[in-house]
Amino acid sequence: MRIVCRTEAYPPSYCAGSELTMHVLLRSLAVRGHDVRVWTARCMPGDAPRVIDGVRAAPITEAAAFEADVREADVVVSQNDEVPAAAESARRHGKPFVVTCHLPAVRSRQFTDLPGHTALAVVNSYHMLEVAQEHFARRGGPDQVVVVRGPVFAEQYATVPGDRVTLVNLNAGKGGELFWALAERLPAVRFLGVRGAYGTQVVREAPNVEVLDHMPSQLMRDHVYARTRVLLVPTDHEAWSRSGVEAMASGIPVLAHPSPGVRESLGGAGVFADRQDLGAWERALVELLAPENWQRASHKARERSAELDPAAELAGWVAAVERLAG
Repeated sequence: MRIVCRTEAYPPSYCAGSELTMHVLLRSLAVRGHDVRVWTARCMPGDAPRVIDGVRAAPITEAAAFEADVREADVVVSQNDEVPAAAESARRHGKPFVVTCHLPAVRSRQFTDLPGHTALAVVNSYHMLEVAQEHFARRGGPDQVVVVRGPVFAEQYATVPGDRVTLVNLNAGKGGELFWALAERLPAVRFLGVRGAYGTQVVREAPNVEVLDHMPSQLMRDHVYARTRVLLVPTDHEAWSRSGVEAMASGIPVLAHPSPGVRESLGGAGVFADRQDLGAWERALVELLAPENWQRASHKARERSAELDPAAELAGWVAAVERLAG
């Protein structure tokens, strides 16, 4: 079976949560022996044609090449801003069309604008499933919806935690301003910021803060989580906290804003405070860094990580795609 995917960008040059999740989904099909091909609309540095974990990826330099691949495909997949173009190609060639929906609920247009001929939609949390079903009940939807909660294989990220308080992606929506405010209030605490794949990054200088550039996901364990004591997730909205789940694989406690998708991903292991309340964040962080409190939170994080083994949900995804191909 040939699966053709059109997306904006793809790892390793672009490692946002949507792209990392898409790669895990496609890799699970490649492992089954299927021919999986990714076409990227945006050409990033180093984006020559490449094979990653059995998935072939290349930038769209000529529209005709992408169209030719769709013509021979069994299933077409897309996400985010590339859905309209991919959907039209799939419709033109009579191919089953699959959409992966990773965006937060506030971006509900991903459901209202879903092409009418979509055969399968994939959402990354049960919170998002509820949002999707509300939209589909009003205007119709795909033949099938499956849930694959932001798949993270714990063994790929597990390490010994370090001593830093870390934020991954320093844009304002992810909590960049709060990060720097905490660093100013807690000069004895060492902070680590990691530039994100998107958004204007809030970057300043402080004696207790180190900032790393955006990096491929395979470097996150050794360069970020091995240096992290507590992960901050003060994002204003999130369908699922991939970085939080990655951190919990190492027993790293996560302090987060209680948006629905983040609460679902962290479960009972999360420590929550409203991102508008800087004092609450400062108090929660100081308490969490105390050795006994940290040990208890670390144990909960490891337990939650074990609960989120993605194998069964990925198997359901693979079976759904294989059924589409007939």
